[in-house]
Amino acid sequence: MLGRVANGIFWMYRYLERAENTARLLAAGHRMTLTRGPDVASQEWKSVLTTLGLKSAYEARHGDYTGAQVSDFVLRSRHNPESVLSMVERARTNARSCRSALTGEVWEAVNEGWMSLRDLLEKPVRDANLNQCLHAIRRESTLARGATHGSMLRNETYGFARLGTFLERADNTARILDVKYYLLLPSLSYVGTALDSGQWDNVLRSLSAERAYRWLNAGRMDARSIADFLILDTRFPRSLVFCYAMMRQNLSELAQLHGEENEAHMRMREADLRLADRTIEQIFDQGLHEFLIDFIAGNQAIAGAIAQDYRFTN
Repeated sequence: MLGRVANGIFWMYRYLERAENTARLLAAGHRMTLTRGPDVASQEWKSVLTTLGLKSAYEARHGDYTGAQVSDFVLRSRHNPESVLSMVERARTNARSCRSALTGEVWEAVNEGWMSLRDLLEKPVRDANLNQCLHAIRRESTLARGATHGSMLRNETYGFARLGTFLERADNTARILDVKYYLLLPSLSYVGTALDSGQWDNVLRSLSAERAYRWLNAGRMDARSIADFLILDTRFPRSLVFCYAMMRQNLSELAQLHGEENEAHMRMREADLRLADRTIEQIFDQGLHEFLIDFIAGNQAIAGAIAQDYRFTN
């Protein structure tokens, strides 16, 4: 496969996953603000921007944190090059550049999704239509992923698509956990309070994990149990170990196709060692923030190695 095609596929699926993750995070933040006072609501919107790495860019344009302003900036603002609309447009541009490697169903899902969201986000986002916008983003990403799973050959194209998806998903899960544990709570005095429990519930909702977690942990809502589920549970498709298992499988299949392993495989093995046979007690003893920062750095190293090995860049 040509490097430019691998690049297009890899980043197309990273952008689709990132757009969906952003919509889920906004939805969780919006839900939290509906049940809290204005001061807590402002902090919640600030935490959303912090998680997304957009706090500085937002503050350069706005002086306060309101739901409408934050949502509009994150979803469609021309002053935000990392807006959801920009991500979906980049995904569509990448899909168009490598159409010959995609099935008609995948191209149609991505192209029609972009047109639908472009029209929907043509006007400023308000509280009244925020849920409609967020639902549409999640739906279009799900349709593209479903078309991929249901119509694509299990070849190099599929391997790069899945690598992009799960690398981005792992990064998102780690960043949300880190912001919650290290930045989100205003004070250690809140730990164990209703606000703390509400914030952890919010983390689960932002990762589509709330119902699955409650099925397995009825009545328990504490940091260790939730971190254990989001980091180490092999059954949950957004946990760190699940994402890395999928990445390891896809890299192994690429190695078989190419007849050799390379830098990305070495980085993948190093990252696996950070998760292998770890317990949540060991992770908390190390420090959850320190563990997650290390994980995020390792994830970025894998992404860089994939780009180098297969001769493409962002």
